[in-house]
Amino acid sequence: MNSELHAATEAIRTGPQGPEVAAIFDFGGTVVSGFRRPRLFRRRSVEAVLLGGIRNGTTDGEYGRYLHQLTAALAGKPEDELAALGERLFRRTVYGHLYHEAWQLIRTHQAAGHTVVLASSLTRFQVVPTAAALGIEQVLSTPMATQDGVLTGYVDGKTLWRNGKAEAVREFAADNVDLARSYAYTANAADLPLLSLVGHPTAVNPDEQLTAVAAEHDWPTLHFRPRQGPRPADYVRTTAGFAGLLGGAFYGVAAKSPTRDRRQMADALLEHAAGNTLSIAGVHLRVTGAANARAPRPAVFLFNHQSQFDIIIVPEVLNGGVTGIGKKELTRNPVFGPLMRFVGVTFIDRSSTDKAKAALAPVVDTLRGGLSIAVAPEGTRSYTPDVGPFKKGAFHIAIQAGVPIIPIVIRNAGEICWRNSMVARPGTVDVAILDPIDVSGWDPNDMDDEVAAVRQLYLDTLLNWPEPDAG
Repeated sequence: MNSELHAATEAIRTGPQGPEVAAIFDFGGTVVSGFRRPRLFRRRSVEAVLLGGIRNGTTDGEYGRYLHQLTAALAGKPEDELAALGERLFRRTVYGHLYHEAWQLIRTHQAAGHTVVLASSLTRFQVVPTAAALGIEQVLSTPMATQDGVLTGYVDGKTLWRNGKAEAVREFAADNVDLARSYAYTANAADLPLLSLVGHPTAVNPDEQLTAVAAEHDWPTLHFRPRQGPRPADYVRTTAGFAGLLGGAFYGVAAKSPTRDRRQMADALLEHAAGNTLSIAGVHLRVTGAANARAPRPAVFLFNHQSQFDIIIVPEVLNGGVTGIGKKELTRNPVFGPLMRFVGVTFIDRSSTDKAKAALAPVVDTLRGGLSIAVAPEGTRSYTPDVGPFKKGAFHIAIQAGVPIIPIVIRNAGEICWRNSMVARPGTVDVAILDPIDVSGWDPNDMDDEVAAVRQLYLDTLLNWPEPDAG
């Protein structure tokens, strides 16, 4: 965490608490980085227009022209269809441009019990999917008029631009929020009326005018790292990394084949495949709590899941003596499928609870035989740095096998390799391996609170990252 963000989160933690304090976030440039020229769609398609409105900075003239373009593109479209399109665009593209620093701020405000609001001059079709993924319930956006569920192409009332946004926030806060103790975050000088409403205004990636005003008023300024998609060099590096993965896998198996010990061959496969891939891709690991990866063994290692690269990161930090549990769909992956089968991964069919339970039954014997298991309790990759609800299968296995749970918290993997991408960018991934958790006294029929407490450990660690191990 950079020093600016650390100071901001500490001020939130030590400042006023409770729902009467609001944290108001602008959208483009503050929560997500902008889309200057969407290249995936036709220039005037609805998709391109929706994405094109998400910008780091906009002038009055630009917003007026964009609003005209937007209303023309949306006229005659069913609102249900546009809501579904907004969801698809978030899952396909927008999530990758989410500022992880913004997530950190939002989660810190939520932990303080604050009322978090996403306020945007854009439409709900553009902002609501991101708000939902971030757990933000209060959304203020430019309303669009409808007739019989179809958009007319006109704004229904006032746009949330300049004074319009400030007025909407003031109306929202009228009964339950104390704006004098509240926070606002924006990148655009057009939101100066909003910033002037609150007691704690903050400029985020500010444009030139907002930079000058923030300096004049001594407002805090935050700079979030720019988000960008993979570059040509990243494709080349990743391709070489996967070639290194296969080469390392074959080398590891060949090196231990004289032993005729499948476990030794599997461990060597994981060691050389993971190490080669990370090294060639330029991905470095910074580990906290490495001693917990070595003892106690066997154990059920739980890791939060945001990236395809997680299944390379986890074997690297655990360094042998471990296999995994994965979804049945991975068997169709031409690279990972055969390798995962060789190292003894158990594949489960998530479409059927009975089939999943039947597939997990032998895992208990695996643990009792001395081999550890690594599993993602969320069951799927997250679109944000957040941690999704935990499934209980791994906890039941640990109880039955009489082994501890050891949480592995991964940070930054979703930035190195986006959720829906196989292309990695070079960088550093932080990994914290937490202390073992004894589950021997848990009631398998009543462990909701215990599972929730384990999940909370991940959230707490992501918000308050521990110091990495020396060396």
